Amino acid sequence: MRTFTRGPALAVAAALGLCAGSGWAQDDIALTFSKMSTGPLPAPWHFATLPGKNATEFTVAELDGQHVLRVATQDAYGNMVYALHQAPSASPQLQWRWRVDHLVEKADISRKAGDDSALKLCVSFDFDKSQLSLGERTRLRLGRISTGENIPAETLCYVWDNKQAVGSTQHNAFTHRMRYIVLQSGEQHLGQWVAEQRNLAADYAQVFGDESSAMPMLIGITISADSDNTHGSGLAYMGDIHLHP
Repeated sequence: MRTFTRGPALAVAAALGLCAGSGWAQDDIALTFSKMSTGPLPAPWHFATLPGKNATEFTVAELDGQHVLRVATQDAYGNMVYALHQAPSASPQLQWRWRVDHLVEKADISRKAGDDSALKLCVSFDFDKSQLSLGERTRLRLGRISTGENIPAETLCYVWDNKQAVGSTQHNAFTHRMRYIVLQSGEQHLGQWVAEQRNLAADYAQVFGDESSAMPMLIGITISADSDNTHGSGLAYMGDIHLHP
């Protein structure tokens, strides 16, 4: 288990697991919980968190006769991370299915005090940090010194929220280095599996187009859930994840 101190850059660090490359390059990526045995996620997945926090629980479990990732958070914080090194392609397609059974009741991702979510799927990018402001570079550098990890400069998170409008985008309340797209919201599909397919390049352009005209190298995929700011709880499930260049 990896632990990190607080701060905007370190929030990104914890959320992205900090992304040492794993040798992927222009390959299909299949993260298949359906083929795993029940229990803890095996390597190369690893858990990342912040010090002094209860840990969000990530376990492969059987649900409706299939193996999926169960994500349970109870006044907790945590991220399950898969590091990679994937060259960008013209139209990468990110596919997955997810399900939320219990929303974090008081979550409000527009505020620091409410920045919780029952489930997020995040992708990190190897953006050129020299393009950032001096203040942002300094925060990332201090975060790297504190953690010993290479903190990514850009993170896109797809969020299953409880109140923001579907399709809305916004910056993380703690740092501009992490930006959200809300794909599901409220109780309309609660307790149901929902399949998603996203053009990653188009979504990157939507949320990070102010910084770059081209999507950088992909350096991590993270599944995240937290309820530490609102002291609430959430329960969700993630199915297999596929990235097709």
